[in-house]
Amino acid sequence: MCFLKILVTGGLGFIGSNFIRHMIAEHPDCTIINLDAMTYAGNPANLTDIEKNPRYSFVHGDICDRHTVESVFLKHSIDTVVHFAAESHVDRSIQDSSAFVKTNVLGTQVILDAALLHKCTRFIHISTDEVYGSTATGSFKEPDPLNPSSPYSASKAASDLLARAFYITHDLPVMVTRCTNNFGPYQFPEKLIPFFVINLLLDKKVPVYGTGKNVRDWIYVIDHCRAIDFVLHHGTAGEIYNIGSNNEMSNLEITHQILKLLRKDASCIEFVKDRPGHDWRYSLNSSKIRALGWEPQTTFETALKETVEWYVQHKGWWQPLLK
Repeated sequence: MCFLKILVTGGLGFIGSNFIRHMIAEHPDCTIINLDAMTYAGNPANLTDIEKNPRYSFVHGDICDRHTVESVFLKHSIDTVVHFAAESHVDRSIQDSSAFVKTNVLGTQVILDAALLHKCTRFIHISTDEVYGSTATGSFKEPDPLNPSSPYSASKAASDLLARAFYITHDLPVMVTRCTNNFGPYQFPEKLIPFFVINLLLDKKVPVYGTGKNVRDWIYVIDHCRAIDFVLHHGTAGEIYNIGSNNEMSNLEITHQILKLLRKDASCIEFVKDRPGHDWRYSLNSSKIRALGWEPQTTFETALKETVEWYVQHKGWWQPLLK
């Protein structure tokens, strides 16, 4: 299946930029149009290596701006959408949820409306495992009910339902992917792994919420990008696909692994007051996409080592972001 004109929203962000780089490298027949509002987490430095590639175009614009979105669809004859653009930091959503509702819900509506009007052949809506909420045991499957805990995850759950409604009501070929915690190069320093690595490189302590026993499943961002590419080419319209790598560990466990890689000890850990409504454990059953032929290609140990080394070697990328 060939997709010639792919609109990637939020392509200057962490996962979006890695996905664009992957698609440019793996699919010489596709053209990528990147629509990004360049908020604090949308970093042009994430794609400097391909910004002059003739198969890549950048448009500075907000997905909530109907005029801008419509002009992109018209100018570039978009046939496929991969929708990453979202406010995504839980702590920020607790402080002020307004931007999350606007971007994640209303922005998704604008993109869906445009995709419907222009008869797109594929629409992949990128979501998160957080929409299911927390579970002490077992792993969530795609049909399980949504039970979000934070304003962030609630806004993503709302956008998931809206995307699904466009498939059911309008037959727009929407697919939803829900992934576990990503890590890798180009991740904004507010997220756990880059935040902790950078703090340690600056000889600062790392703040661990509560007891540090909250559990997450971690996936290398490159494996997530491969999964999205796989769904794009092999997924079925109207379906939801969980994407996980079965690397569950507590925040404290991953902190100790980072400490070991940077030759630091437990004295660098500072336990801080827990986040309000902090989910205990996220866990996905990703047997559905695995049965179709996808599986992670990178071990957690290898990916974490490569990620830590990337931040060590790319101080010029993250130092300006600390301001």
